[in-house]
Amino acid sequence: MASSALTLDQLRRYAIARSLFAPTTLPKALQRLGFVQADPLCAPARAQDLTLRHRVAGYRVGDLDLRYAQMPVEEDFFVNYGFVRRDVHHLMHPRTPRIVWSASRIQQAQEVLAFVREAGVVRPAQVDAHFDHGRVVNWFGGNSKASTQLLDGMHYRGWLRVARREGGQRLYAVREHEPCGLEPEAIMDQLVDVIVAKYAPLPAASLGQLLSLLAGGVPQWRAQRPDVLARARLRLPSVVVDGTTWFWPAGESPASRRHEVDDQLRLLAPFDPVVWDRRRFEQLWGWAYRFEAYTPAAKRVRGHYAMPLLWHDQVIGWANVGAKSGVLTPDVGFVNAAPKGKAFALALEEELHRMSVFLGL
Repeated sequence: MASSALTLDQLRRYAIARSLFAPTTLPKALQRLGFVQADPLCAPARAQDLTLRHRVAGYRVGDLDLRYAQMPVEEDFFVNYGFVRRDVHHLMHPRTPRIVWSASRIQQAQEVLAFVREAGVVRPAQVDAHFDHGRVVNWFGGNSKASTQLLDGMHYRGWLRVARREGGQRLYAVREHEPCGLEPEAIMDQLVDVIVAKYAPLPAASLGQLLSLLAGGVPQWRAQRPDVLARARLRLPSVVVDGTTWFWPAGESPASRRHEVDDQLRLLAPFDPVVWDRRRFEQLWGWAYRFEAYTPAAKRVRGHYAMPLLWHDQVIGWANVGAKSGVLTPDVGFVNAAPKGKAFALALEEELHRMSVFLGL
């Protein structure tokens, strides 16, 4: 569905304004985002907390974990692992993974399922102590408890759900299956709409990439990707700017004057929806941002956990943020040079203060 001409400046402002909406309550923010990517690295906080702090009024590090059991969200895999709205989670199950379990593995899982159902909520250690499944080689070539791997598989298949976390460890409960009554085509289109609402405006190549990642959330419908993508390209509004086709949700107007960008400076998580799409990032801001936490230290360009620095409608630099003796220790870098004048210095000071409060320093 082609739209009238737009400029890259309009798309940039639209991308920022629609994602960095006015801070609201945690349930409303999760409803609007649809999905929040999770990451275990804590530098200075985990990605999900760093993402939510900009969108939830008064958010403090760890609030999602504390309130998770009362929230209409589930830990699960969508296009990545994270926290997905319960109505979206419901659409993806039951999954049919590509890896088929043997009859003996299914028997083990059924026995564990009965154990969890009777216990209500269990820790992996309880399952391991009761069944003594031994140890297996994990994804990284090391050894893990077989019960932990089995629980992971049962969670992915939708047999179990994460009830809550304690000390970072997942506690499991039985997930009751409720048929949604929709055809796969309708389900896939709904899931695509969640993706587009989260990451719009999306370059065509990024839309295709995200639909490939969605195969991890609904592997049973992997073969439908070409048809789903073709339908999305036809039904979603789009425009060609400088040779790139961009897509966004129906009913929205990237050219609207209401997409105004404020003068607040923000440090964004590497997985924040504003910066997650590295392809889009480079097109909108003219430089390449890369997540370097797993890059050898000697080869890093911007640092272990460099957070893009957004001011007005430009990403002008980055910061690695730590804490020492209860005091924030930021290391700020710039693409070109630090902006001159008191406005930028004050905006940076205010953002670092907000970060300190968020971290409880």
